[in-house]
Amino acid sequence: MVKPEILILLASPRGFCAGVDRAIQIVERALEKYGTPVYVRHEIVHNRTVVQDLETKGAVFVDDLDQVPAAAPVVFSAHGVAKSVPVEATRRGLIQVDATCPLVTKVHREADQHHKAGRPVILIGHNGHPEVEGTLGQLPSGAMHLVETPSDAAALDLPPDTEVAFVTQTTLAVDDTAEVIAALVDRLPNLIAPRKEDICYATTNRQNAVKAIAERCDTMVVIGAPNSSNSVRLTEVAQQSGCRHAVLVQGPDDMDWGSFQGAATVGITAGASAPEILVAQILDAFNQRFDVTVEEVAVTSEDVRFKLPAMLDA
Repeated sequence: MVKPEILILLASPRGFCAGVDRAIQIVERALEKYGTPVYVRHEIVHNRTVVQDLETKGAVFVDDLDQVPAAAPVVFSAHGVAKSVPVEATRRGLIQVDATCPLVTKVHREADQHHKAGRPVILIGHNGHPEVEGTLGQLPSGAMHLVETPSDAAALDLPPDTEVAFVTQTTLAVDDTAEVIAALVDRLPNLIAPRKEDICYATTNRQNAVKAIAERCDTMVVIGAPNSSNSVRLTEVAQQSGCRHAVLVQGPDDMDWGSFQGAATVGITAGASAPEILVAQILDAFNQRFDVTVEEVAVTSEDVRFKLPAMLDA
């Protein structure tokens, strides 16, 4: 049987960012240093393949610190935590290992500095996301204003002449965030922006890679978890950039192969917490069904590396 031809445009960069790679290494090093089990508060990153792999090595994922035995090692996820979390961990005598992405830590420090300077702080982000909860928890309750949309910005209960600072979640869609910032500037002319953009380099690069191929694609396949903010944003960016159909899948088992009948060109990318093995599995699944030609489209290269915590970097 002759298989139909299909062109796959493979977006680059894709997959793991430096913060995710560091967080996974931290759990693995903690297991080496402390033995099993090592407890991890929330998913270390939003990917079930990564979580399941670490579970097989001895990591135990929990929702709350009260599920961690006294004096046990606990890793805080890459998304960051509220200040109250390490305080509680210290009270319970837990061995704390912080896997917060350094770029998220940068946002925390900015918010804290502005608050200490007496400025109201606005956080642009998605309500309920772990990173947003951790950032909101850097300041006393009510000291930070969460804004998701331009209409939220317009409705802020702040005097127009107030000197206000803003920070952002690191995994937002660049274009959507620009619209929210523009609305904030209209509402608050004395708005203070971060010295360096808070949306992380990896989020921006992966969105730019999708934009570069979207118009050529009948369908864009984004590999990532449904609770992964940067992966969800990639599907939105694909559609906003000219791809008629974008799907978010966690692996080949999630693929609706019937939807690819008649497709000539398919784009593939992966969110910042999705391992490259999932890309390989998706490509293998396409090769079983189609006569595949792969074209990798790179918009930039990445060489960012983050140091491990001193307590593990030995």
